[in-house]
Amino acid sequence: MITNLTRRATLTAALAATLMGGFSGAALADGHAVQLRLSASGSETDQRSVAMAEVFGPAIAEFADYQPSYNATLFAQGTELEAISRGNLEMSITSAQELAQFFPEFSIFTAGYVHQDAAHQVAVFNDPLFEPFHQRVIDELGVRLLSVMYLGRRQVNLRQTRDELEVMTPADLAGVNLRMPGTDAWQFLGSALGASPTPLAFNEVYTALSSGAVDGQDNPLPTVVDRRFYEVTNQIVLTSHLVDLNYIAISEAVWQEFTPEQQAIVQAAADEAAELGRTRQLALEDELVAFLEGEGMAVYEPDVAAFREAVQAAYIDSEFAETWPEGVLDQINALGAN
Repeated sequence: MITNLTRRATLTAALAATLMGGFSGAALADGHAVQLRLSASGSETDQRSVAMAEVFGPAIAEFADYQPSYNATLFAQGTELEAISRGNLEMSITSAQELAQFFPEFSIFTAGYVHQDAAHQVAVFNDPLFEPFHQRVIDELGVRLLSVMYLGRRQVNLRQTRDELEVMTPADLAGVNLRMPGTDAWQFLGSALGASPTPLAFNEVYTALSSGAVDGQDNPLPTVVDRRFYEVTNQIVLTSHLVDLNYIAISEAVWQEFTPEQQAIVQAAADEAAELGRTRQLALEDELVAFLEGEGMAVYEPDVAAFREAVQAAYIDSEFAETWPEGVLDQINALGAN
């Protein structure tokens, strides 16, 4: 916590200097176009990258030069927000996990079953409840979050056939060795789901599933297909326990250089790019259900309400919820019920 506070204090000082001195390097030689370099960790063919290139860049071309950089070649993944704050970068596609490194309350948006689906993500982002989160990022980091991008739903993928193990509630996952990423937060989520979480490097998952060293793994359906996990597993349980997201982020110093009319265009372009990426990702997930069923996989939905209740109860009683603003989880859940 001290490290985060010190880090933010240093960046706040750098932000003040940037705002007082103007954003160096923002204007191009022609004197009117603003340079918008975006540092992305994804590839050029990533849905987020494609949507930004197809929609965002052309929409702002009259007054800004959009210059994306892929595969973390401009700035290393996880350093982009600091680069924006220091005035060394204009844009990034960032995560709630990265923001939580600066502002621990953002961890609420990384917890299981907080977001219920893609539409719920948008409703939460646009609701007044998000404004204090948004404003703090502007005030202390000099970063404006323009729009929310849908990454996909993580599902449980098991070796057992449905006849051997039908998962309808968290109790059904008791004793199941479920591979989860190795951090404490991921391992906690695995336990909250009812499983016995097993940390394992991602590149070892296929072999571990094939040999039976683990009973299953969790990932979005595109990953299940890309990594051919369907070859060594027999069922997908559509728990949708984590609806993952990214935010389109821009330097507040650069934002303030735009006229109100230009700001409106930039905002609309970001929203349109996010919507295009969201629509395509949802369609891909639907297509992959049919593909996996064609490969002989059982794909079905459990009692999601039972999973949500158990997982949220586990979080509320944990240290992860200590930084969450009082009442916000209830507000988020109420939006999902509408």
